[in-house]
Amino acid sequence: MENFKTLIDELNAIQDEDVLLKVKAPERTKIIAIIKQIQALLLPDYYLIENMSQEQILDQLAKDLKKEIQAALQFNSRDCSICGRLRDQFLEQMPKMKRSILTDIQAIYDGDPATWSKAEVILAYPGFHAIFIYRIAHVLYTLQIPYIPRLMAEYAHEKTGIDINPGATIGDYFCIDHGTGVVIGETAVLGHHVKLYQGVTLGAKSFKKDEDGKLVKGGKRHPNIGNNVVIYANATILGGETSIGDDCVIGASVWITNSVEAGETVYFNPNRQ
Repeated sequence: MENFKTLIDELNAIQDEDVLLKVKAPERTKIIAIIKQIQALLLPDYYLIENMSQEQILDQLAKDLKKEIQAALQFNSRDCSICGRLRDQFLEQMPKMKRSILTDIQAIYDGDPATWSKAEVILAYPGFHAIFIYRIAHVLYTLQIPYIPRLMAEYAHEKTGIDINPGATIGDYFCIDHGTGVVIGETAVLGHHVKLYQGVTLGAKSFKKDEDGKLVKGGKRHPNIGNNVVIYANATILGGETSIGDDCVIGASVWITNSVEAGETVYFNPNRQ
């Protein structure tokens, strides 16, 4: 091909107004850098940023986070004057975030006999990596900051195969064992001491449509999981009105669309009629 300009003109003539950028969007690489800065502040022995002290990292995080929050708000056509306040509200929640993360490390260590130390959990476990980033993204989500939480969640998804929507509400001592293929929807609510194995889906049962046939956004679509619940590999639990009570055990490869009372054990029986 000799005339590249013709090709570029042809490509640029193909447009969808809904995907045209009218203002600068949050930068994915900057969001990943912010994740690493937060990790270095919360667990400094494991997430080093060379040649930077914690004070320098915090100073850089404050600048970068405010800038990306501003970009996200502008991209969402919202008032940008609150970006500094939102940044500060996030920073104030970091001690609480760290306390939750330490409980997650404890839960994974307690729940996996193959783990010989908490350091191994931090260094090597994809379940912990996904939970760590979820804890960060969820705080930003609760502050109603657009785009950034989802970019963080999808980065974790890309790295671990674990898809946790930042809108999900998850209690302390959360353990994901192995993890690949886990999906946790936006409106799912999980209690404390919940353990999930690989392939578990906490998803929506159906999608409502409006009179024009378009999906209705929002609403409670994903299940509630009580405290001290174990859900084994490839179990699928669907629906916003579906609740799994405290102390339940959900066996592998079951399909659940109705609530389960506390203390019950549900398992797949291939001989059941």
